[in-house]
Amino acid sequence: MAELRRKAHRRRAAATPRRRGRRTAAARSNGLWPRLGGWLNRLLIVAGLCAVGLAATRAWLALAAIPVERVGISGNLQRTQIAAVEEVVQPALAGGFLNADLGAVRGELEALPWIYRATVRRRWPNALEVAVVEQLPIARWGEGGFLNHEGEVFESRRARELGSDLPRLEGPPGSARELIVSFQQLGEWLQPLELELAALRRDERGHLTAELANGVRLVLGDRELRARLSRFARVWRAELSVDPARVEQVDLRYSQGLAVAFRAPPAEVAGGLAQLGSAQQTTTHMTGGE
Repeated sequence: MAELRRKAHRRRAAATPRRRGRRTAAARSNGLWPRLGGWLNRLLIVAGLCAVGLAATRAWLALAAIPVERVGISGNLQRTQIAAVEEVVQPALAGGFLNADLGAVRGELEALPWIYRATVRRRWPNALEVAVVEQLPIARWGEGGFLNHEGEVFESRRARELGSDLPRLEGPPGSARELIVSFQQLGEWLQPLELELAALRRDERGHLTAELANGVRLVLGDRELRARLSRFARVWRAELSVDPARVEQVDLRYSQGLAVAFRAPPAEVAGGLAQLGSAQQTTTHMTGGE
C-alpha cells in the first residue's frame, strides 16, 4: 500500500509541471494577441490620417491653382480712376484665388491719394470684390494737400485744380485739427456780418491770420479772438461795410482798437503815388476797453 501511494504521488508530481506549462503557454498566447491588435489599430489610424492629410493637401493645391477670373470694383469714384484701382489689384492675382494677399492689396489701395478706405473680399469660386470709399475733402491744406472730415492731411498733385472751391488752411505739422475748429468758430462769428471765411493761416508762434472771400485780410493774433472780432464787427458795420473793396487789411491785435489798411484808389495809382509808398492808407480806430 505504501508503495502504491508513493507511485501515485510520483505520477501527480510528474503531471503538475505539464499542466503548469500548458497554462503558461495559454496565458502568453492570450496576452500577445491584444498587443498585436492594439498596434494594428494604431497603424490603421496613422494610415487613415495620412490619407486624409494627402487628400486635403491635394484639395488645397487644387483650390490654390484656381485663377481669379473676375474683379468687381464698387464705390462712388469721382476723383480716382478705375484703372488706378485695377493697377493696384492686378499683381495680387498672379498667386491665384487663395494666395492673393488681401491685406496687402487693401494697404496699397488706401495709399492712393484719394482713397480713404478700401475693403477686399474673396467671392467663391473665382472672384474678388473691391469696395473703395473716397476721401471727403473739407479744406485745402497748404499748396498741395487737403484735409478730410477727420482732420487728416492727404496729398494730391491736383490740389489747386480740384480744390479751388474749398477754403484753404495752413499751419505747422500737427495743427490741422485745431485749425479746423478755429475755422468753424470764426466762420460762425462772421456769419452775422454776411462775411465768408476763405482761408486761415497759423504761424509757428500760433498767431492766426484770416482771409475773407471779399479779399480782406484779418490779422487776429493768438488770443481773445472773440473780443477782437466783436470790435471788428462794430467798426465793420459802422464804417467799413460801406466800401469793403477799399479795405485791404484789418489788424486786430490791439488791446482797445484795431488798425485798418486801405487800398489806394485807382486815381492815385494812375498818378504814380503807389511808387512813393502811398499805395496804402492806414487808419487806427480806438475803442473803449473790453
